[in-house]
Amino acid sequence: MQLHYLVREPHDKKTTNPVLILLHGYGSNEQDLFSFASELPGDYYVISVRAPYDLMYGSYAWYAINFDADENKFSDIGQAQQSRDLIADFIDEILQTYPIDPKQVTLIGFSQGCILSYAVAVSYPEKVQRVVAMSGYFNAEIAVDGFAENDLKKLQIFASHGSVDQVVPVEWARKAAPLLESLGVQIEYKEYPVGHGVAPQNFFDFRNWLEKTQP
Repeated sequence: MQLHYLVREPHDKKTTNPVLILLHGYGSNEQDLFSFASELPGDYYVISVRAPYDLMYGSYAWYAINFDADENKFSDIGQAQQSRDLIADFIDEILQTYPIDPKQVTLIGFSQGCILSYAVAVSYPEKVQRVVAMSGYFNAEIAVDGFAENDLKKLQIFASHGSVDQVVPVEWARKAAPLLESLGVQIEYKEYPVGHGVAPQNFFDFRNWLEKTQP
C-alpha cells in the first residue's frame, strides 16, 4: 500500500461488504475522522487514510496550499492531482486486500479531503458511487481533463458546510451543487451554523443519508 491507513472491519461480515474511505483535512492525520468510526454503520469497512505529504508533528497534507490566495490560486494543483491518483490507486488496492463490494465505495472527506473526494469521484466514477463532502469545495482543475464527459448519473453526493466557516468560505462550497447537478450528479447540499468543523447535526444527517442511499 502506498498510503498508510487504519481499518475498522464490519461487525456483520458478508461475502462482500461496502466501504467508507475517510480522507482528512490539511494538517491533520488518519486518526482524526477515524475517531467517529464506531458511530458509523456496522456493516461497512471503515478505512481512514493518511495523506502523503508530511508537515511534521503528526500533521499531513494532500497538497500544499497558499493561505492568502483566492479560490483559483489556493492549491498546488500538481500535488493535488498526484494525490487524486494515489487515492484512486488506493481504492484498487483495498479491493484486492479486503472482500469489499466494488459497487459500494463511498468517500467521506473533510476540508482538503473533501476537495480530493470530489475530484476522485468525478474523475473515476467507475470506482466511487457516493461521496460525503464536508467543509470543502469543488475544484475542477484537480479533476482529470474531460471529466465532464464521464457518466456521472449514478454518482450521489451529500455536501455540507458551515455557514460561518472562516477557513473555506461558504460561497466556494455553494458553487458545487449547481455545477455537478448540470452534469447529472445527484447532490444534496446542507449548511449548518458552525465554522470549519462537523456539527453533530451534520454527522447525523450524513449518517442517515448513508442509510437512505445504500443499495
